[in-house]
Amino acid sequence: MSEREIIDMAVIGGGPAGLTAALYGARARAKTVVFEKGLPGGQIITTEWVENYPGFPTGIAGPDLGQLFHEQAENYGAEFRNFSEVESIRPEGLDFVVTVSGDELLARAVIVSTGAVPKKLGIPGEAEFTGRGVSWCATCDGALYRDKRVCVIGGGDAALQEALFLAKFASDVHLIHRRDAFRATECIQEYCHEESKIQMHMSRIPAEIVGEDSKVAGVRLVSTEEATKGEEEFLPLDGVFIFIGVDPVNELMLDLVELDDWGFVITDNIGRTSVPGLYAAGDLTNREPKQVVTAAGQGAAAAFEALRFIDAKVCAI
Repeated sequence: MSEREIIDMAVIGGGPAGLTAALYGARARAKTVVFEKGLPGGQIITTEWVENYPGFPTGIAGPDLGQLFHEQAENYGAEFRNFSEVESIRPEGLDFVVTVSGDELLARAVIVSTGAVPKKLGIPGEAEFTGRGVSWCATCDGALYRDKRVCVIGGGDAALQEALFLAKFASDVHLIHRRDAFRATECIQEYCHEESKIQMHMSRIPAEIVGEDSKVAGVRLVSTEEATKGEEEFLPLDGVFIFIGVDPVNELMLDLVELDDWGFVITDNIGRTSVPGLYAAGDLTNREPKQVVTAAGQGAAAAFEALRFIDAKVCAI
């Protein structure tokens, strides 16, 4: 059996949290390796335009921002192993064995930033028009729909809060929910009812996102009401915002660290999990809000604490 490679900091996931952690680790001269099963950047590279990340007064394309994150970390010495699938993490003494494509390496500390994925509707047009009218982030994309018609699909707090946010920009906001009552907090519902731009479409499910000229043109809705069950209507729109929840990408952390009821990794405010030396940052964690700037901050905090953990081990030898 070949000798294991030894690294200081393994960063699993190449989104904003992971890339920031890699930057901090590399600048501190720790041997820092980023494992990403795709290309660095995370979900931000699927976002058409980002207007709420500091330092870019007129905004920046999501793929460009992701590339800048990557270049900065790499320029300071972080090593990237793209298209590398981490299969497992297991503690070994005070270190961690990280298995990648069947090979094992030893890491002094591990930061997991595998993120969360928005739940999909699974209907025709959803994938085809992602980034061309279909979005999962009103905060990111809302300003692009100034004086345009949009819909929000969902019935929880997040969906209604995003509808209120979109009402600041859009001419019309259509709130679509499959049931006859929302699950959102009562006061948020009241705000939505008071907002003249928001129109409710209860007991309706989206059956298809329809496009025209490579962009969203509307949504085909189907009634779930008993009296009109199965009846269809077409709602002309410029944008579709989907808020039916997110799923954490937590497979590596199952049966390893403490999770909340929804499967998000529980951390403190510096990224520590219930296992010493194992950190989490970004959308994978139970911390809010889930934005690029907060993910970056969490990545920085986790790396800073991981470096202290590594130094403490070295001093103890």
